[in-house]
Amino acid sequence: MAAGTLEEGFLEPNQADTCSRTSSPQNCERWARLTSHLGLSGGHLASALANRTATALLRASPQLCGWGRCSSDPKTHYCSPERSLFLHDSALSATGELVWLESCIPLLPPNGFNGGRKGPSVAAALDTWEVFSSAGRPGRERGQREEGDETGMGDTPGREGARKRRLLRKPGLGLSEKKERKPEGTTSKGNLDYSEYLEEESSAFTWEVKANDRSYNSQFKEKLFLCWKRKKYKGNTIHTAKYNFFSFLPLNLYEQFRRMSNLYFLFVILLQGLVPAVSTMPWFTLFTPLTCLLIIRAFRNLLDDIGRHRSDRSINNRPCQMLVGESFLLKKWKDLCVGDLVCLHNDNIVPADVLLLASTEPSSLCYVETADIDGETNLKYRQALMVTHQELTSVRNMASFHGKVVCEEPNSRMHNFLGCLEWEGKKYSLDSGNILLRGCKIRNTDTCYGMVIYAGFDTKIMKNCGKVHLKSTKIDGLMNRLVILIFMFVVLISLALTFGFSMEVKKFRTKHYYVPETHKYSATSESFLIFLSFLILLSVMMPMAMFIIAEFIYLGNSFFIDWDMEMYYEPQDIPAKARNTSLSVQLGQVEYLFSDKTGTLTQNIMTFKKCCIGGIVYNPEKEEALTKESPYLWNKFADRKLLFRNARLLNVVRSNKDRMVQEFWRLLAICHTVMVEEKGDQLLYQAASPDEEALVTAARNFGYVFLMRTQDSITVVELGEQRVYQVLAMMDFNSVRKRMSVLVRNPEGSIYLYTKGADTVILSRLLTKGLTKKEQITKAATEEALTSFAEQTLRTLCLAYKKVDEDMYEGWCQRHQDANILLQNRAQVLHGVYEEIEQNLQLLGVTAIEDRLQNGVSETIQCLKQGNIKVWVLTGDKQETAVNIGFACQLLSEDMLILQEEQIFSILEAYRENNSNLPQVEMAAMVVSGEFLDKLMRSTTGFVVQNKDTNTQEIPEVWWKQAFVELASRCQAVICCRVTPKQKALIVALVKKYQKVVTLAIGDGANDINMIKTADIGVGLAGQEGMQAVQNSDYMLAQFCFLRRLLLVHGRWSYMRVCKFLRYFVYKTLAVMMVQIWFSFYSGFTAQPLYEAWFLALFNLLYTTLPVLYIGLFEQDVSDKQSLELPELYIAGQKDKLFNYFVFLQAMTHGTATSLVNFFMTLWISHDIGGPISDYQSFAVVMATSGLLTVTVEVILIIKYGTILSVLAIFLSLCFYVVINYVTQRFWLFTLSSKTFSFLYVNKNVLSHPTALLVVLLSVSVNTLPTLAFQVIQAALKQPRPKEEEKKKKKEEEAALPEITLVPRARRSSYAFSHQEGYAHLITQGTILRRPTVAHMHTDLMTSDEMLSTSIDTI
Repeated sequence: MAAGTLEEGFLEPNQADTCSRTSSPQNCERWARLTSHLGLSGGHLASALANRTATALLRASPQLCGWGRCSSDPKTHYCSPERSLFLHDSALSATGELVWLESCIPLLPPNGFNGGRKGPSVAAALDTWEVFSSAGRPGRERGQREEGDETGMGDTPGREGARKRRLLRKPGLGLSEKKERKPEGTTSKGNLDYSEYLEEESSAFTWEVKANDRSYNSQFKEKLFLCWKRKKYKGNTIHTAKYNFFSFLPLNLYEQFRRMSNLYFLFVILLQGLVPAVSTMPWFTLFTPLTCLLIIRAFRNLLDDIGRHRSDRSINNRPCQMLVGESFLLKKWKDLCVGDLVCLHNDNIVPADVLLLASTEPSSLCYVETADIDGETNLKYRQALMVTHQELTSVRNMASFHGKVVCEEPNSRMHNFLGCLEWEGKKYSLDSGNILLRGCKIRNTDTCYGMVIYAGFDTKIMKNCGKVHLKSTKIDGLMNRLVILIFMFVVLISLALTFGFSMEVKKFRTKHYYVPETHKYSATSESFLIFLSFLILLSVMMPMAMFIIAEFIYLGNSFFIDWDMEMYYEPQDIPAKARNTSLSVQLGQVEYLFSDKTGTLTQNIMTFKKCCIGGIVYNPEKEEALTKESPYLWNKFADRKLLFRNARLLNVVRSNKDRMVQEFWRLLAICHTVMVEEKGDQLLYQAASPDEEALVTAARNFGYVFLMRTQDSITVVELGEQRVYQVLAMMDFNSVRKRMSVLVRNPEGSIYLYTKGADTVILSRLLTKGLTKKEQITKAATEEALTSFAEQTLRTLCLAYKKVDEDMYEGWCQRHQDANILLQNRAQVLHGVYEEIEQNLQLLGVTAIEDRLQNGVSETIQCLKQGNIKVWVLTGDKQETAVNIGFACQLLSEDMLILQEEQIFSILEAYRENNSNLPQVEMAAMVVSGEFLDKLMRSTTGFVVQNKDTNTQEIPEVWWKQAFVELASRCQAVICCRVTPKQKALIVALVKKYQKVVTLAIGDGANDINMIKTADIGVGLAGQEGMQAVQNSDYMLAQFCFLRRLLLVHGRWSYMRVCKFLRYFVYKTLAVMMVQIWFSFYSGFTAQPLYEAWFLALFNLLYTTLPVLYIGLFEQDVSDKQSLELPELYIAGQKDKLFNYFVFLQAMTHGTATSLVNFFMTLWISHDIGGPISDYQSFAVVMATSGLLTVTVEVILIIKYGTILSVLAIFLSLCFYVVINYVTQRFWLFTLSSKTFSFLYVNKNVLSHPTALLVVLLSVSVNTLPTLAFQVIQAALKQPRPKEEEKKKKKEEEAALPEITLVPRARRSSYAFSHQEGYAHLITQGTILRRPTVAHMHTDLMTSDEMLSTSIDTI
């Protein structure tokens, strides 16, 4: 009976005989085969369930399957919707999940067995059973998966995810869903709408792919538009570029004319061309610069897109072996289609999402490296179905293989897959453990074969890349708004001047009634034309040259990033690269930094740092010792890469006299699940975690070499002597035990138990009675060393052992065997058996592993925090690992209060109920999980928390999101653990939405792409983790520490330069062009331009270009060294202090005042003295010269970083003015076109007169002296606010808000808390071991924490 809890007798024994009378012969045969397989006798389904196999288990929630409390006994029994099956409470696991159900559909006998109640058909029930039971998994035995198991041996997280997944809704498979599934995961691709992800999660089995049959696969179509259809299955070609040959011109023009400034300029040009009567300036004055602007931007976009095309072409043309006929031929990736069979070799990159069919490894295992997907460099394994492993043993068999895969539609759940293989009339279940994802690299596997399931954009890695976000800067947004304001200003001024013109027209017509032929139009028509003329004339108030020069400035600052040798990483020959040339100014305004952990903050390399043996701490020798000869030359097995050296410890080891030291290293060489492979004379270790490999490697260098293992033995070379230990039992790590033990019999026949684990579990299991004083001192010293190692953020592990009596072992062995064959509560019983023997241990010592950070990570984070940049770590790792790294990189500190999820909810709940302010938690950090975030982000249920006093279901999810972001923004640091790629993107999107700040995301793997695309600025790290993140980023760096210089130097400089450039450009434009308005009052409001047409066209494009270009490219307020030493300077960009509406208003006021002084001073002087300034053209030349010299002196005053380039820029600008005026006022040009070159020798005649020069000098002096005086007074009065005053104000603000009292938690840095379960069962069963030679082995690696979190978070 299953779990001993099923109600017996609900299937009568004689009902089995009614099969032939009530059902078809085919169903009867299938039922007989099923009952025979299960050992079903007398019609008792309970007996069948008692004999279930592990492959038939499906963990599912009773409520999801439609189960509920039975009316007969609601307190203790669950029953199915049809009331045909019953389950006692005791059959539920500790998590409330059913552990025995084959499916949510009861397995009913043929029709007559159902007692007349409505239920699923016999065929459906039998189909359900066959899907889940006919494919026996290699390496699993009956009852292997039990309740309470975190990860079954041989199961990848994806496999457990497949078993936890709700049943699929494929009618042909006999699977149905009783209730709609609950929302899972997070929003899709960073979108704040949750419904898209729900729709994706609930996809049915509608994807059918047949092997070696392109004609069958090509018959599937999908609706494109109306009656148009296209092939459902995409090819394997990818296109990440934005443009192609035909779409470049229209799409680029569309993108460019989305800018308000371009639309305005186009409008003015159309007025000039379509209504010549209103044109007050030559057409080329606007058309030429607009054309230049469009060409420059199009060329920049084209260059960026050419890079994408080259990358796509390189990927699409990668070679792979594809089955053609009866042989594998070399083809390109782009030639692959779904259903094709491919052959992959060691170090090959998987070209598509492939179903693994067979490999040359034992049990058709295949090892992959997922660096391009999740940034992890340690290996994971995948396994083929046993049926394909046994049958597809030759190329001929491969060619005749026509199995059909029926699975879920393409989706972005990278580590989840569910489907089945239909072959030769049978069905075999599939999950993510059978799938090789595109982008993985084959490792330690000679050859493997697979069938393409998803290709091209249907692959999970492409689905997970997210949508392309068109990124723009805050400055661009501000400029768009300012363009609208300027346009409104120009329209209002034009209306006012037009009103003046209408009054003048009436007065003129009344006074000069005798000249009616001059006025062809009515007063209203002429006023309208004049209005259009003023719009064209004043269009120079919005200088197009500013946008053109800004493009060069953005481009130049991007080149400076590329050329910066301080951000060049010589070991890998990787420079920094600005892949997006328009976001450099945004680098100076970042307020939130979102970082991945693995491969971004850390190197994903574990190193043996320190150890404590018998109370004695052995520290590594100084760095000078590393340059000396290696002390491990005596050991032929030593790993030369090990950096830990301690001559004192080595001498103790080689003397072979200290028993504690012997057992310490012997434990590290024996107690593990590491696999070894020989390559030449070298031993290659492969472990479930890098910590394990570091410990075994350290033991190897100190003379205790793990050499080989078999199913029941392990061979170790101890100081040159080979010893074989018989493995009696292996008790593996899991998240509950937090320890691992190995029970071995040594060559002398003695039995020893070696245990390693977290200090909290090892210290409580030590022998406490009869300790000598020396042992007590040793224990105290070891605990002190533990504390010291934890403070140094090292990953500690306690080692202990004991000798086991033969009699004790015999009794324990029998209990262990009995527990191993249990079908009910096996995990709990085994845990008790393990607990029984893991007592009264003797402490050996402590190891300290360093999860090596990248160089300069701590200093970079501290510097960024001083610059008011909030750092959030978003990782898929477990909480303990992430928090440990937080302390290591100084993101967290010992005196910092860490808010846990319960506290966060309490704070938010109190905030909601009392409608009070959120507490100040500036000395606190927040640590949350993906599951917690998932509850917050649910769009239909809000934040689901069991709370008797409050009904949180009624709280809108939007409020919870906003309140959470507000609370998190008040913390010094935030760490989000176990988050999926979509959750990473969602967190970034929430901060952008509710905080209205500039965000930057940095990562190294494909799981960071969504986050990188969602952030305002995406930074990809290049290196050993792959280039997926880089290819989707805006900036490429080789190391995290370069981010400090990128932001504080290049970012701050770019922001400061662009702001100063914009302010000065607005000033100089208004200073010179506002004169047109004042001149209108004296020209009868006729919209006559004051300046020569060439001056209007070239003033912003040439006469003042070089100085503003110098400001935008080379200006510095402080040096790069000072920028790094004073990160507080960065805050100005975050607060938009250098360019905002107020600064813009200041520039407008300054420019207006300058234009007033120049115009009226020149006008009044010319009235008094007459002479050379008595005519219109002479007046225009004096005004142009005065304005040009005034703005030139202004630029001299504002440049703080003067160099020879600044002098040359100013000198050449003035030279251009002189030369061009000299050329355009020549007589031969006047004869060619008197209208275009109408100012004949005006400059020469006017500026040669001393009076005109004195007027120019006076105008420049009057404009410059007040500016200079203002700068001097401002510098003298500018005093920083005393720090005491700031602290006092801060305390007053905190006092006004409710306080939160939290108790800092104690911390022990033990990696055993985050250690994942190994594969002891696979070792003891021999599944993973090579048969011919024991020494040649491959590891069966568990998946990384990052991958595991993705699977769990979507369940």
